[in-house]
Amino acid sequence: MAEIRRYPFVWHVRSGTTDHLVHVSRGRTVHSGPGQAFWFRPLSAALSEVPIDDRELGLLFHARTADFQDITVQATVAYRMADPDLAARRLDFGLELKNGKWRGRPLEQIAQMLTEAAQQHALDLLAGFSLNQALTRGMAATRDRIAQGLHQDDRLAQTGVEVVDVRVVALRPEADVERALQTPAREQVQQDADKATYERRALAVERERAISENELQSQIELATREEQLVTQRGANERRRATEAAAAGRIETQAKAEQTRVLAEARADTIRAVGVAEAETEAARMAVYADIDRDVLLALAAREAAAHLPQIGSLTLTPDAITSALAALADR
Repeated sequence: MAEIRRYPFVWHVRSGTTDHLVHVSRGRTVHSGPGQAFWFRPLSAALSEVPIDDRELGLLFHARTADFQDITVQATVAYRMADPDLAARRLDFGLELKNGKWRGRPLEQIAQMLTEAAQQHALDLLAGFSLNQALTRGMAATRDRIAQGLHQDDRLAQTGVEVVDVRVVALRPEADVERALQTPAREQVQQDADKATYERRALAVERERAISENELQSQIELATREEQLVTQRGANERRRATEAAAAGRIETQAKAEQTRVLAEARADTIRAVGVAEAETEAARMAVYADIDRDVLLALAAREAAAHLPQIGSLTLTPDAITSALAALADR
C-alpha cells in the first residue's frame, strides 16, 4: 500500500513499483502511474491505488452434469489490471488518507466477478456432458471454455481487468460416486496383480520342477556312473584275481616242476650211489669169496672192533680163553 507522511499544510505520498497511484484534485488527474511520489494537499486530493501485478484467484464450485451427477470444479484464474486508470474509475480503489488503506474492497469485487463469470461458463459446458465425459475430457474443455468466456467478457473489459491464464486443476465427482467409478479400475488392477502373482507362482513352480528334474537327472546320472564304477571295479578285481590266480598257478607249477626236477636229481643221485655201493659190495663179496674163513673172521672182528666203544682195559678169564680155544679147535 501507499506510504503517506503528514507534514504541516502538505502531505507526501509514495507508492510501490507494482502499484498504480492516481492523484485527482478538483476533478482533474494530477498524477497517474506506478511508483509515484509527490506532495499533495489533503483537503483537495483524492488518491486511488490500483495493483498492476499478476494475481491468482482460486476457484472451487459445484456443477451438475447431463446425467444429474454433482461434480466439483477446482480451477485457478490469473489476472491483472490492464487499464488501472479505467479500473480506478469503475471500482473503488480510493485510499484513506489517514492510513493509506482502501476505503472499500475492490479486489473482492473483482474476485466475485471472475468467479461468477468462470462458474457460469463452466456450468453451461458441463451441463452438456455426462459424468464419464466430464471426467475423461472435461478438464481441457472446461479450461478452454472458461478462458474464452473471460477474454470475451465485456464487463471485465470495461473494468480494465485482463485474464492472463486459466488452469483447471481437478474435476471430481462425489466421494461415493468416485469410489464406485474407481472400483472397475481397481478390480482390473487387482486382477492384473493376481494374474501376475499367479504367473509368477506358476513360473516359480515350473522352475522348481525344472530344478527337481535336473536334480533327479543328476542323481540318475550319478547312480549310472556309480554302477559303471562298481562294474568296472568288479571287473578290475576279477581281472586282478584271475591274474593273481594265473600267477599263483604258474608259480605253483614252477615250484612243482622244481620239486620234481630236484626229486629226479635226488633219485638219480641215490640210484647212482646205490648202484655204486652195490657194485662196491659186489666187488667186496667177490674178493671175500676167495678169502679163507679165518681171514674173514679176522676182518669181521676188526670191523666190529671199529664200531665198538672204546675199551680202556680188557680182562680175560681162564674160562673165556678155554671156550675160545675150544671153538677154534672145533673149526
